[in-house]
Amino acid sequence: MERLSQSPTEPGFVQDPYPFYERARALGPFFHWVDYDLACTGNAAAVNAIFRDRRFGREAPEPLPIPPHLAPFYAVEAHSMLELEPPRHTRLRSLVLRAFTSRRIAALEPEISGLSHELIDRFPAGPFDLLQAFGQPLPVIIIARLLGVPEAMAPELLRWSNAMVGMYQARRTPTMEAAAVAATEAFVAFLTGYIDERRARPADDLITSLIAAEMEGERLSTDELISTCILLLNAGHEATVHTIGNGVKTLLETAATAALLGDPGAAVEEVLRFDPALHMFTRWVYEDVEVMGHTFHRGDRVGLLLAAANRDPGMWEEPGRFLPDRRVKPHASFGAGLHFCVGAPLARLELQVALPILLQRLPGLRLVEPPRYGDVYHFHGLTRLMVEA
Repeated sequence: MERLSQSPTEPGFVQDPYPFYERARALGPFFHWVDYDLACTGNAAAVNAIFRDRRFGREAPEPLPIPPHLAPFYAVEAHSMLELEPPRHTRLRSLVLRAFTSRRIAALEPEISGLSHELIDRFPAGPFDLLQAFGQPLPVIIIARLLGVPEAMAPELLRWSNAMVGMYQARRTPTMEAAAVAATEAFVAFLTGYIDERRARPADDLITSLIAAEMEGERLSTDELISTCILLLNAGHEATVHTIGNGVKTLLETAATAALLGDPGAAVEEVLRFDPALHMFTRWVYEDVEVMGHTFHRGDRVGLLLAAANRDPGMWEEPGRFLPDRRVKPHASFGAGLHFCVGAPLARLELQVALPILLQRLPGLRLVEPPRYGDVYHFHGLTRLMVEA
């Protein structure tokens, strides 16, 4: 396969990775990303096939060495269903879905609506950062309320989450690793006490439901509960924060607010497709397998470029254009197959409720400075979004 070099921390790439994805796609279904030393694909058909093929997965086929200073972080990852394959993944996901039901998520709509209005009521006069005032607090408060964690903990949860996701960023440094470990230890300490409290005094919240969830006599262990709560808290807001920022930026730049208000469902799917919050997910190879002419061997890894797949002209007409009334069809932003994002229904609901309220309440909302993306690859989100109503 062809080789391409592109630093994921290079400023031009950080601001606009899509030209690189187009160059890579022109080389064929797969290319070797030299900077990652990784076979990658932005081909929509290949991405979808690998997501659904059980010969590829998240769990390393052989145990990987863990540096002692990172042991606390990976001790939590060891019980995360995001990083596991069947049979453990099947058991954990089934137990979580018994608590994280569609009915429970749908019941959050009034909460999301009410919180959206509350946050908008607090907007300052003059220019302000929409991410700080709206994009960040909304999803973290909602996931805290859902789990039953005190809402006053939201800023702390946000800090812990931001530190932990630093472990997945291309610019990761020893300082960031130390911050991630400290955040993990603080998160575990808090949740250990809180889960004990919920066991003694059950409430109408997701943590209580996770404690009670049972399948064939099995329940989640304390370590599994802690890892699951951390996963839901982190994944339950991190991508949504970026999607709110990226989405509002795109809607304002393309003057597409009327289309969003006319059909929020379709417009939100286009927001998710056009400029997603997560750009790469990796898979391990479990046995020799050929995909679109390339043979992978056990122990290989492959990078699935979700944002590139979302702009594959083989799947989408005019993929580089934001068309909020585009016919809805599956995109790669939530993954597919066994690991399809558990939180996708909640993310969709938050976006479909909050964005129309924001743009109805502030019809004159406009950008007051060019938005800049942060150096956070393989995530993709703005550093701030300065607006004025």
